Amino acid sequence: MKADEFDKKFDSGNDITEHLDYSKAKRPGKMQKRVNVDFPVWMIQALDHEAERIGVPRQSVIKVWIAERLDQMVQA
Repeated sequence: MKADEFDKKFDSGNDITEHLDYSKAKRPGKMQKRVNVDFPVWMIQALDHEAERIGVPRQSVIKVWIAERLDQMVQA
């Protein structure tokens, strides 16, 4: 399929997933690396309380809060 035909299908809202090769897909800047961080017990308890309150895992709370703070730093 030529690029212009692909673009027309996409622009008209047609399903183009059958034409994509996900085995070669990349997410630049989204690679993950595991890190270990030691937190005081009171922080873990506070994180767990917030995670339970909003219904997500502790790790999600940590990631969102750190991302928000880093975003603030970039915008400053």
